[in-house]
Amino acid sequence: MTTNQPGTALLKTLAIEIAVPMAVYYALHSLGASDFAALAAAGVFPLARTLHQFAKDRTLNGLALVVLTTNVVGMLLTFVTGDARMMIAKDSLGSGITGLVILASAFTAAPIMTKTMRPFLTRGKAENEAAWERLGENEAFNAILRRCSVIWGIGFALESSVRIVGAFTLPVSTMVWLSTTIFAVAFAIIMVVAGKVAEKAGKMIAADAAARPLVAA
Repeated sequence: MTTNQPGTALLKTLAIEIAVPMAVYYALHSLGASDFAALAAAGVFPLARTLHQFAKDRTLNGLALVVLTTNVVGMLLTFVTGDARMMIAKDSLGSGITGLVILASAFTAAPIMTKTMRPFLTRGKAENEAAWERLGENEAFNAILRRCSVIWGIGFALESSVRIVGAFTLPVSTMVWLSTTIFAVAFAIIMVVAGKVAEKAGKMIAADAAARPLVAA
């Protein structure tokens, strides 16, 4: 169903980004690879996937650029230091920087999360897309979208802080799965909280679409 496509695609992406690197790490570690070597190999997949997506779509957006830059710089720093903990901290720092960028964008004319939220709220329906365009001039509607960006931004910054502390205080083998668990749980909580706020925008879209239905050509 069309209404499930955005959520399904997001969950699929998260599963790939989380499950594959973790499987690579534990597989190589069980074969005798060092923490650093196993983490380095595991980190190649998400980086390669991001680069492939850029090459395929031939487009860049602010959030994706931040994530890519953080990954590249983090990988370089990790190889220079040779510290496995830095490898884990890199990913945590990446989500933290992403959160801060999202948070900062919430106070601009173009919050980063707006484009991400659009397919979830319009469900791919032409009448909803038209309503979205009309509501673009509605301050109450835009305030809701900004509020969602604030929630995502603060949420990512907080979970990043927790994971960075863990990266330098807990065993590497523990943080490989615990870091992922913290991120997954935090992501789920943020999604639920932001989703509740976004419901108000969804109702505005539905009301506008109902009041001004599209006329068939």
